[in-house]
Amino acid sequence: MLPLRSGYSVVAGQHVASISSADPITARDWLARLVAFDTTSRNSNLVLIEAVEAWLQGLGVRSTRVPGAAGAKANLLFSIGPDVAGGVVLSGHTDVVPIDGQAWSSDPWTLTERDGRLHGRGSADMKGFIATGLSRVPAMLAADLKRPVHFALSYDEEVGLLGAPSLIETLLADVPRPALVVVGEPTGMRIVERHKGIMGLRTTVLGHEAHSSQTHLGVSANMVATRLMARIVDIAERLAAAPDPASGFEPPHATVTIGTVHGGTAPNILARECSFIWDIRSASPVETRAVFDEVDALVRELDAEIRARFADCGIATEILSDVPPLTGVGNGPAVELVSRLTGTPVREVASYVSEAGLFERAGLPTVICGPGWIAQAHQPDEYIAVDQLAAGEAFMDRLVEALSA
Repeated sequence: MLPLRSGYSVVAGQHVASISSADPITARDWLARLVAFDTTSRNSNLVLIEAVEAWLQGLGVRSTRVPGAAGAKANLLFSIGPDVAGGVVLSGHTDVVPIDGQAWSSDPWTLTERDGRLHGRGSADMKGFIATGLSRVPAMLAADLKRPVHFALSYDEEVGLLGAPSLIETLLADVPRPALVVVGEPTGMRIVERHKGIMGLRTTVLGHEAHSSQTHLGVSANMVATRLMARIVDIAERLAAAPDPASGFEPPHATVTIGTVHGGTAPNILARECSFIWDIRSASPVETRAVFDEVDALVRELDAEIRARFADCGIATEILSDVPPLTGVGNGPAVELVSRLTGTPVREVASYVSEAGLFERAGLPTVICGPGWIAQAHQPDEYIAVDQLAAGEAFMDRLVEALSA
C-alpha cells in the first residue's frame, strides 16, 4: 500500500502492508502510515512499534523495546551512527488523544490533504516529527556520521508522561552519553526552552451513607469534597491575582484546576464516595509543593474530623504524575545547535508540559522544536501544514550534515 501520495486511503485499525526497506519513503508516506495506527492512549501502541521494528530490521538496524509494566505498550530506542558519546536524541511520543465527541470532516485515521494541510489525528502532535525523522534514517545510514542519532519513541505521554522515565533510564544505561535532546512537540520549528511542570492528583473522600434527611447519622463525601475544592478555587484565584509578566508564560502565573468530579449514588443518600482529579502547573517545583502542602493541610484537618465520627471514613490524595518543568538551565548546547539548524534565534516558553523536563532532570541539555503548531493539537481536523512538514525534513537534513562534519 506504500509509498502513498495525496488522496490515498488507509483503513484504520487494519494491518497495513509492510514497508520494504528498499522503498524510498518520504515523510508524508511515513506520516500516513503512523496516523493510520489508532494509538489513542487507552489503546496499545504495539502495532506501530512492531511496524517500525520490522522496517529497521530490514535496514539492519538494531532496536531496543522498553515495555510498559502491563506489556500492552512499549517505548522504542534505536541509534544510527557510531557508538560514541556526543550524539543527538530525537524524542517523540507515539500516543495520541481521543477523537471522542469531535466533529471531523474526514476520517481521523486517514491522512487527508486539503488546502495544503495534512489532516489526521496525531499529524501535528506529534507523528509529524517522528515521520520526518524516520524518513531520514536511510540518509543517516548512508552518511559518514561522526556522532550518532538516537531515536527515543515513547508511550503514554498524553496521560501523564508514563513511558518516558523508563525510556530515559534505558537510554542512559545503554548508549554513550548524548550531548543533547530535541523533543519534537509542534512549535512551528521555533525553539521552546522553558515550560511549566505539572503535578496531577486524585483526592478521594470516603463518607458514611445515611438518608439525606438524617445528616446526623452520616457524613456526605460530596459535602466534604466541596470544602476541599473550594480551597483549591481560592488558591487558583490568589495565584491569578499575582501574575509575573516577566515570566513569559501565558497565563503568567501558576494554575490550579479541577478536571473531573465523581460522587454520590442518589439525591437522597449521603454520598459514600467522592473523588476529583486536579492539577497544579507551575514553572517552580517549590511553588507546586507549596500549593500541594496547603491543600494537604486541609485534607488532614478534615480527615481527622470525619474519622472522629466514623472510623470507616477518610480522605486520601494520590499523586498521579509529577513532571518537572523545563527550566532552560544548562541547555545552551541544545539551543545553540537547534538555532543553527533552524536558522532562527527565537527562544520561547510554553505553558504545556512535555517530556523535555524529564530529559533535563536527567542531566541532558534539552529543547523543544518540531514541525506543526500546538494550536492544531488535540483539535477536530487536526493537521500539519505541508510546508511545516517540509521544514521538519529540512531540519533533519541539516542535522545529518552537522553530525557528519
